[in-house]
Formats: sequence, C-alpha cells, structure tokens
Amino acid sequence: MPFDGLPEDFQQRYRSVWVDIPPEVQDVKRIHTLYNDYLDELEYAAVKGFDAIGVNEHHSNAYGMMSSPNMMGAALARRITDTQSQLLVMGDAVSLYNPPIRVAEELAMLDVLSGGRLITGFPVGSSQDANFAYGVPPVTMRAKHREGLELVLKAWKSKEVFSFNGRFTKLRYVNPWPKPLQDPHPPIWMPGSGSVETMDLAAEMDIPFFLLSYFGADFAENMFKKYWSRVEEAGRDYNPFRTGMVQLVMVGDTDAEAKRLYEKHVQYFYQRCTHIYPGFTEAPGYKTIRSLKEVLPAKGSSVKSRPDSFAVAQKYSWDELVENGIVIGGSPDTVRERLEAVSKKSNIGNWILMLHIGSMPRELAMHNIGLFAEKVKPGLSNVFAEAELRWWPKPIDGFQAATVSPVHREETK
Repeated sequence: MPFDGLPEDFQQRYRSVWVDIPPEVQDVKRIHTLYNDYLDELEYAAVKGFDAIGVNEHHSNAYGMMSSPNMMGAALARRITDTQSQLLVMGDAVSLYNPPIRVAEELAMLDVLSGGRLITGFPVGSSQDANFAYGVPPVTMRAKHREGLELVLKAWKSKEVFSFNGRFTKLRYVNPWPKPLQDPHPPIWMPGSGSVETMDLAAEMDIPFFLLSYFGADFAENMFKKYWSRVEEAGRDYNPFRTGMVQLVMVGDTDAEAKRLYEKHVQYFYQRCTHIYPGFTEAPGYKTIRSLKEVLPAKGSSVKSRPDSFAVAQKYSWDELVENGIVIGGSPDTVRERLEAVSKKSNIGNWILMLHIGSMPRELAMHNIGLFAEKVKPGLSNVFAEAELRWWPKPIDGFQAATVSPVHREETK
C-alpha cells in the first residue's frame, strides 16, 4: 500500500522514504482514496480465486502505509466471506508490542471473525520500523521476537490462566478472550529477509520460511539452497510448501504490452519507494555477524555492493529487471513458464505476489489481478500436486460460518 504522490525529484529533495520522510509530503485526502482502492484490489483478488489475500506492517514511511495489518485484516474479514480465499496477516512484529499479548488477542479476534480462515506470520521486523521508528534496541530484536512468539503461542494453546515471567514481558494473568477458532491456533509462517537465524527458527518450529525480497528467485537461489540444507539438518522433509517468496508479477496480453503498461510504475517503486537512507536499513547489532557474512561480498571481491542493493536496482531498465528475474513480466504464457521454472528450481511451493506496485492505478492493478487469476494461476495449480499442504487452514468440524448481511439504511425524509 504505497503512497503514489512522491514528486519526481524525491531522491534529490529528501533523504529517505522511510523513518524521517517529512509530513509535508503527505496528502491525506489522497491516502483516503488509496486505502479504499487497495482494499478493493484485495477483495477483487479474493473474488477471482486467489488462495489468500495478504496484509503486513510498516511504520513511518511512504513505501507501505499499513501501520496496522490487523486493522486492514478486520476491514477485509467480513468482505470475503463468500469466497474461498484465506486471510494472511504477515504480519505482526511482536518485538514492537508491549506487551505482545495484544498480538495474540487481535489475531484470535480476526480468526474468529473470519470463520477460521486466518494465516499468521511473525517477522522479526525491519530495522527501519523496529529500531528507528519504534526505538527497539537492535541487539534485543531476536530475543524479543522469540519471547513474544512464545507468549502468543502459549496464550493460544493454554487451557487455563497462567503467569508469564519473561525477560522482556512479565504478566501475572494471561487469559486472552477469545481463543482462536482454529484449534490450537492458525497456521504460522515465518517471514524473513535472509538471516540464517530466521531460517533456523522456521526449521526448528517446523513451519514454512518465506523470503521477503524484491530481487527475485534467481538472486535467492543460493539462499534457498542454504535454507534446504538447514531443513535437512533439522530432520524435516523436502516439502515445497515449507517455503515461499515474494515476487513482483506484471501480466499483459503480450510481453511488449506488459512493458508498456507497467514499466513506469515499477520504476516509480524502485526509484522512489525504495529510496532509503543506508543508515536506516540495518542498525548495528540488528543482523548478526554470521548473517552478514552470508550476504556481503567476499573479502577482496571486485564487487563492492550487495546483490540486493536498492541503489543498484534504481538504475535498472524494465528489460534489466525482467532479465535479472527481479520482475516476472510479460504475456500469461511467459509469466506462467517463468514462475513454474523457478518454483521447481528452488522447490518453492508458495508465492506471495505483488500485483500492485508503485504508482499503479486501481484499474491497472485490477487488470493485472484478473489476467493472472484467469490465464496464469490455473496452469500453476498442479506444479506440486503430490506434496502435502500442511500449513493451511482446515475445515472446522461442526462449524458453520455466519452469514454476513448487507448494510441496511433506513430511509429518511
């Protein structure tokens, strides 16, 4: 949910789109329209047969204006009841909440409200959001994340009132009402940007790891190799639904039309929405030395920047973005073939698709969503037909979801 009104000279006039972007850039009346457009797009995706629609959390920025994913989830929960789509909240950064029991309560409410259709994700949180916007000390991030997740899970699963005496949170009474409708709780996914500790935690908890990257599956190939080796070391199976990835996808009737329709909106995203002051991206202590070694160029390398550098991507043309796999764009056949190929190459069973990007207007986003749903998605449904989809909401025995009535307004004279 980006702001689409950043000026053309944004990079020259302002230091960063995140953390210290001046309030003068805001057009709140425009943001009102954008919020409703974005919710319309998500509802349309549900109607068109997407398996789930997703919301997330960011702060103090014009890149993604969902400071509360649970509010957006609540706005959607009663609007998709006549579809088969699930609701993905990925997610609540528990290290930002004090106490994190609030996360357990709100997600349980969403699960009950949606009729047991919730999928949850628990990111550690970006440095921009957590360390700079919310003031969480970087070296405490992972410990707070793990403890917060422990509290949420115990609150959902416990059959009695209990006390919690953690390092960061101390509660005499933990007793959330209601519990989730799904028993013992909704499926949990673990999103991350590539830290090995996040991969290890996902393997340890036996839940899927989702790579949040705007650089495509080709860039991520070696990262997934490392992830699958950790899965093997943990004694888990090679189930493709154990992993997933974010991917920018732009569908046109032809390859040439996709370029014509989407190029300027993708350029807007990389040139303005990812214009982040480097000092905000990873505060000292946010990422461990072990994880930094996995992503930084080797000592003595002629390459001086990381392969996932936004500063480099800002200069790419549409053709370079497509050739590098950062964007999968083109005709329905082109998009389907490329998604299927990278799915099989890295054993990726889930895709979180960015079908609205940058300054794309509502009508064009709807066009992209519709083309993908009608002409791409059907050809991908059986790529991993033999694999067991274990991390997904299941029908609840003896439960009938409530019928949502239309809005009634009494006529007045």
